[in-house]
Amino acid sequence: MSQSNVSASRNRTHKLTVTAMLSAVAFILMFIEFPIPALIPSFVKMDVSDLPELLAAFSLGPVYGVAVTFLKNLLHIVFKGTSSAYVGELCNFLLGAVFSLAAGFIYQRKKSRKSALIGAVIGAALMAIVSVPLNYFVVYPAYVVCYGMPLEAIIGMYQAILPSSDSLIKCLTIFNMPFTFCKGMLDVLLCFLIYKPLSPLLHK
Repeated sequence: MSQSNVSASRNRTHKLTVTAMLSAVAFILMFIEFPIPALIPSFVKMDVSDLPELLAAFSLGPVYGVAVTFLKNLLHIVFKGTSSAYVGELCNFLLGAVFSLAAGFIYQRKKSRKSALIGAVIGAALMAIVSVPLNYFVVYPAYVVCYGMPLEAIIGMYQAILPSSDSLIKCLTIFNMPFTFCKGMLDVLLCFLIYKPLSPLLHK
């Protein structure tokens, strides 16, 4: 085997190892979540499980960021199961994939701290925008069926915070979209804080 083939094989092995490691970390982070009841109904929780996929997208490439998103949700299904007929996991995967794919793609075109920041912000914004139709047409209707909770009751939880949010589209636009963006930006902040110390491990 030539030196180039050995090097390529080691590189693939490293990327797969880091992907597996980051997927496991993302899976664990899914369990560390907390509500912010003053800002959004308590069934919508804050977590930073998208952080590892952002690290993967920047260090290995956007496809690996998507892979981490997929694997963390697969692990969640295998070890915890689903209470939403896999709709919650599908939503988490799609939003995380949009986030990491956009951020990694933009960074890969011109690798710099500035492009990483631009990519991450655009990724967070796209994730927030996509969350509205995804929640409106798929997630919330599925939750109504799975949990037997009338849509009016769900909207009522939003109205307890802001009475004028009297329709699902208003709730998602006023609450969920900015919440999702802020959630993404928290991941971006943490990523920029820890990326450099982790860089030798991610790029070894």
